[in-house]
Amino acid sequence: MASYDVAVVGAGPAGSTAAYRLARAGARVLLIDKATFPRDKPCGGGVTLRAARLLPFSLDPVVEDRVDRLECRLRYRHRFVRHARTPLALMTQRKRLDHFLLQKAAEAGAEVRQGVTVDARELDARIVIGADGCNGTSAKQLGLGGDVVHGVALEANYPRDARYTGAMVLDIAVIRGGYGWIFPKGDHLNVGVGGNESEGPRLRAELRRMCEEYGIDPDAASETRGYRLPLRRPSSVLARGTTAVIGDAAGLVDPFSGDGMYEAFLSAQLVADATLDVLAGRAEGLEPYAAAVARRITPLTAAGWGAKLAFERFPRTTYSLARLPITFRALEKLLRGEISHPAAARGLEKGAIRLIYAVSRAAA
Repeated sequence: MASYDVAVVGAGPAGSTAAYRLARAGARVLLIDKATFPRDKPCGGGVTLRAARLLPFSLDPVVEDRVDRLECRLRYRHRFVRHARTPLALMTQRKRLDHFLLQKAAEAGAEVRQGVTVDARELDARIVIGADGCNGTSAKQLGLGGDVVHGVALEANYPRDARYTGAMVLDIAVIRGGYGWIFPKGDHLNVGVGGNESEGPRLRAELRRMCEEYGIDPDAASETRGYRLPLRRPSSVLARGTTAVIGDAAGLVDPFSGDGMYEAFLSAQLVADATLDVLAGRAEGLEPYAAAVARRITPLTAAGWGAKLAFERFPRTTYSLARLPITFRALEKLLRGEISHPAAARGLEKGAIRLIYAVSRAAA
């Protein structure tokens, strides 16, 4: 008999959330990470309301700001501002968020081992879940993943500026295939730029310009770091037998926004459900998890690829559509989790989304 029902490799948002759900359901769970927590990870640190609503507990202890204002520009021009009825996103820091989620998993009954490097093939568990991120080894060790391309990003922290409290600032197409951002935190601003992998050599200069354009001293930067964003393609294998990958380890990152928090929390929920079915004898393997991802996450990924392509090929036309108030209403509902994907919009909002889809098809 295996020592554990489930071993989860990687204690980021996806791994810790999966471990929490499984331990709460009574499974014997081992959660392993090569780092010792609290540890930081490069990430803008925004959690949309739709992502937060997937969790069975509140993130209030680690929330540093609540965003209810969206400020957008296109290549440093054509600014518009939209105000949401209620918060769109919660701002935190990965150092705090990940440690909080790890503690939640431990409180639920998961055995946590930190500062340990393992081979996912050698763990004494009935089921093994890889959740060790973009640069982890579990997917390769388990023979999963495969068809993933990458985006790139560079970010840094800057002194807090009250002008940006409660705001999410996005400057579209400053980098091909992406955007620049300003996210407010408790004692600082997180500023970054990200886009296609080929844009890597331009990131440092563009980050400096982003600061200059928005009145932020570029020389006040601290904790500057670059990172890759894994973007899954449809042929990537997410599960086989009693093994699976979730979150960034599975390449589950939105191709346009670069956000992977919603996908991390949702893939954790989906793999936990499939795992419990296997443990209860209702299923033989975790392939139903992959099928659930195809139903719940793949439509969002397809929409993200479409938006990314539309902004790359026809930035002015797409931006003109995106700035329409009815488009923002659809975006607001999506970020709050009131609709499951853009195509689920209704009425005039659906018409605006269809126009963006038409642009993306023309760009293909």
